[in-house]
Amino acid sequence: MNQSGSTSAVNKSVRTILWAGLVAGILDALAAMTMTIIRGGKDPLAVWRYVASGVFGQEALAGGTPMVAWGLIFHFFIALTFAAVYYLIYPQLHRFISSPVTIGLFYGILIWLVMNRIVLPLSNIPAPTQPFDPAKVAIGMAIIMVMVGLPISLIVHRHYSGR
Repeated sequence: MNQSGSTSAVNKSVRTILWAGLVAGILDALAAMTMTIIRGGKDPLAVWRYVASGVFGQEALAGGTPMVAWGLIFHFFIALTFAAVYYLIYPQLHRFISSPVTIGLFYGILIWLVMNRIVLPLSNIPAPTQPFDPAKVAIGMAIIMVMVGLPISLIVHRHYSGR
């Protein structure tokens, strides 16, 4: 492949990762803010201060616009990272499971596990004040499966299938 063709392939790969991460990030963001409102929260932007607290700690929860901005930056960085990882592992996954829907839903479970069992415990997010609620866990996992894993999988599958 000549340099122009290789540059074009890299650009297409980067666009695919950016698109997958952006779509997943937006869908997850809308779901998180909606769930905050459904659960009685009056300020959906509190979601982003909470995300920012992963780095900045408890002070972020009372922060203003800068903490909201940091929370969004961290959120989209995480979504893009998961999209990039999926893009890299997709060819191996597709050997074992041909359905992008199935792979995407399983990837959503993996994302939920990584975030809830590794990333959040290692972050500065304040410890939960409410008891463990299996229904909330199931809803959270389902949201990540459908709003993050599935769109990443479908977008990356489309890239690899040449459509």
